[in-house]
Amino acid sequence: MSRRRSLVWLGLTPEPERELPTTVAALRTAVRDLAHTPAEAAQAERHRVERLILHGTQQRWLRYLAEVTGLVTAVAGGARPGDRRAALRAAEVVLDHHRMLIGLPGTGYGRTAADRRALESAVRTLTRAMSSRTAPPDGDRG
Repeated sequence: MSRRRSLVWLGLTPEPERELPTTVAALRTAVRDLAHTPAEAAQAERHRVERLILHGTQQRWLRYLAEVTGLVTAVAGGARPGDRRAALRAAEVVLDHHRMLIGLPGTGYGRTAADRRALESAVRTLTRAMSSRTAPPDGDRG
């Protein structure tokens, strides 16, 4: 078996690299509105993701995404304050990533099974919470 670092995981999708830094920074800082995410927190998260992608391994990347899953589920479950839109976006991005792992060699797909279930539940919870917040009162329906 080769001791070379496998890079196949890097070809999945660019969405996590693009979408997660700002949304994860919002979740880490527990801001109530994504627009109020401190710029320095978003930049620090962007550097963290870049380091993982440029120098990390699939195992370290999946550990990072498990952290994100923990933040998302804490916001969805009400155990942590935060912007539900940011939590929903992060959940969707990580869930899409984890679903694509089925096409890669190795154990990544199996390793993320519990996180996929948790994220699916969080997406349902967050979607319900956000749609009930924007629904008109019963007397205002047409």
